[in-house]
Amino acid sequence: MYMCVQVCVKMAIHVEGLLAIIIFYLLILMVGIWAAWKNKRSGISDGSSRSESIMVGGRDIGLFVGGFTMTATWVGGGYINGTAESVYVPGSGLAWAQAPFGYALSLVVGGLFFAKPMRSRGYVTMLDPFQQLYGKRMGGLLFIPALLGELFWSAAILSALGATLSVIVDINISVSVVVSALIAVFYTLVGGLYSVAYTDVVQLFCIFLGLWMSVPFALSNPAVSDISVTAVNAVFQTPWLGEIHPSDGWMWADNFCLLMLGGIPWQVYFQRVLSASSATYAQVLSFLAAFGCLVMAVPSVLIGAIGASTDWNQTSYGPIPPVEKDESDMILPIVLQHLCPSFISFFGLGAVSAAVMSSADSSILSASSMFARNIYQLAFRQSASDREIVWVMRITIFVFGGLATAMALLTGSVYGLWYLSSDLVYIIIFPQLLCVLFVKGTNTYGSIAGYLFGLLLRIGGGEPYLRLPPFIYYPGWQSREKVHHLTKEVEHYVEQRFPYKTVSMLASLLSNAAFSHLAKYLFESGALSPKYDFLDAVVSKHSRKTMDKTTLVANDNINLSELAPVGARHGSSLAGTFINTEALTDEGDISPASNNEYE
Repeated sequence: MYMCVQVCVKMAIHVEGLLAIIIFYLLILMVGIWAAWKNKRSGISDGSSRSESIMVGGRDIGLFVGGFTMTATWVGGGYINGTAESVYVPGSGLAWAQAPFGYALSLVVGGLFFAKPMRSRGYVTMLDPFQQLYGKRMGGLLFIPALLGELFWSAAILSALGATLSVIVDINISVSVVVSALIAVFYTLVGGLYSVAYTDVVQLFCIFLGLWMSVPFALSNPAVSDISVTAVNAVFQTPWLGEIHPSDGWMWADNFCLLMLGGIPWQVYFQRVLSASSATYAQVLSFLAAFGCLVMAVPSVLIGAIGASTDWNQTSYGPIPPVEKDESDMILPIVLQHLCPSFISFFGLGAVSAAVMSSADSSILSASSMFARNIYQLAFRQSASDREIVWVMRITIFVFGGLATAMALLTGSVYGLWYLSSDLVYIIIFPQLLCVLFVKGTNTYGSIAGYLFGLLLRIGGGEPYLRLPPFIYYPGWQSREKVHHLTKEVEHYVEQRFPYKTVSMLASLLSNAAFSHLAKYLFESGALSPKYDFLDAVVSKHSRKTMDKTTLVANDNINLSELAPVGARHGSSLAGTFINTEALTDEGDISPASNNEYE
């Protein structure tokens, strides 16, 4: 009889949780469809194309919606789960929970230095300035790490969502991941950035409400000690404030620079910047989102501290703490389930689901936007109609959503893939973005050199998450071992204590500038024949054949709208873009790399 009551109660809890998830998903879906219907003609009446409206929302996203959607882009499943995990893990603590401050500063730096030039020049995607200065081949190469970063990020957070739902609602991981991905893909498919932006408002509200509702109940649980005491004293584990040992200082700084500077060159960020109604609004949105990231991190920090202050023997979780079951990454849903009443844990579960979907839909749209515009349209089908581009976007939204879902279900090391790809975004794309916007005189040869140098130095350092051994052993490296508590498997790996990621980024930046000037000198001095300029990066810029391909204007601060192809071979949808504007970058007079041209 007692067993029957237990099973019935458990089933009732699961039914309630499932019902809460269904209601939340239906709400998100309806908001996404409503946003698509409401803004169906927005951004088209003023002459913009339908494809551009899907990518950048007609460039009329206001401060309220824009601030929410930019914040929600960072405050995702990985952000709230990862922050709680960092605070909870013994030996790590709040001192190593770098994401809140790292991403907040990333938004501030992006707003101060990058938002204004990108928005004022009227770009549509982050890759536009690369293709404008370095050509379509280099744009295609830079698309690779950008795409991998978006796809692996989506896969990682979908995987986290499936694990979370399996813990609290006890439903199949595959079903939860597939349904969540289908809903995100569907409303992104229908409404583009408008649907993503408006659903972000609802999702961010759910995250804030759901987590803050859970915190008081978890804090008041009898199994939880005073977190102000456990912050500085070892009770059940080491203090959750954590500390940074002097020997770990370079590693800490390397990871912080990765978050602060590596958080800038992402299409999900620039999609919001480029959708703002003005360059000034783009900057303000970045600053608002920086504040929002800090505010939204507070409940995650508290939940991590609660997990570190809990006597798990007094809870339904059992006597073995999550860290000893290799479930530290699940500390947020575990706290929600075992330290909060069931109806509160479901609100928190809705918050986690909201966080995941708010990031997954943004990444999928970003990847499809870059492919449709920078690869399909500008590299292969310059005469493509606007309708064709829209259909390419719709197909790739579905394809990239399917790829992210498949990786979430089939790849065990999806987090390792994301860590590596995010490193490549920092090491390869960030220095290229610096060069294309602020460093005068760089060209395609330098860009390729910087790409290869950065890639070599980063891959050479290895990646423990993928069990990829290093072939470059940087100063201070140490051999470590990790014991998996459940399987008792001992894993040996190399820990690189040198700030090799930031050094790789700086090497990529310097090699770009150095090889660019070297190539320019060799060709212009006659040391190399013009026929060897096979990338058309130096000599061909001076040729009459190239100069005839574009309409030249006298204004030094030339805008993209002032560049129009002379011949009829380009489609009307490309009138006003940057086809063959490499011809205009002689001596940096009107190059996107010219300093302070956006004032």
